[in-house]
Amino acid sequence: MNPLILASSSRYRRMLLERLRIPFDSISPDVDEEAVKQQVADPIQLATTLARAKAIKIFDTHPDSTIIGSDQLAACDNQILGKPHTEENAINQLLSLAERTHQLITAVFITSPHGHMEFVDITRLAMRPLTRDEARRYVQADQPLDCAGSYKFESLGVTLFDNVQTEDMTAITGLPLMKLAQSLRELGYQIP
Repeated sequence: MNPLILASSSRYRRMLLERLRIPFDSISPDVDEEAVKQQVADPIQLATTLARAKAIKIFDTHPDSTIIGSDQLAACDNQILGKPHTEENAINQLLSLAERTHQLITAVFITSPHGHMEFVDITRLAMRPLTRDEARRYVQADQPLDCAGSYKFESLGVTLFDNVQTEDMTAITGLPLMKLAQSLRELGYQIP
């Protein structure tokens, strides 16, 4: 069986992939995401382009391995929402999403000596009404400064929503495990 590598430095993706209980390494692909964002405006195309670039960058130096590249972004009205990095940006981003539905787009690209597989998971999230004080309390409690959309759904962020439509709840955290497990089984990995 080929060694498995997650082309990511994301602790969230590593924790998700650990749930499959198969050995893997994690390597940061060092892709210039800002340069790609300057060239690709469509959210789905951007996520798939970045997932592919991450996987291929690692595959170039590990051609005997199976590489999982993934990218996730939040979009509202076809506008990409970045990671907030500061509490004030997070509060403002949450208030801009209040009473609206946005998408979390998670793209996965798997490459190995046997070829490529790719898929996209789109989750639709309807955020409830929020006051500035509620948004501030949430941000201070959960510190979602490194999360697209400014929330951690797997934590206290779940309280911000009225409705979620998804095929795979793990996609919200950054890696759709049901489809990923199916893809890895097709490549011969033993996952129950």
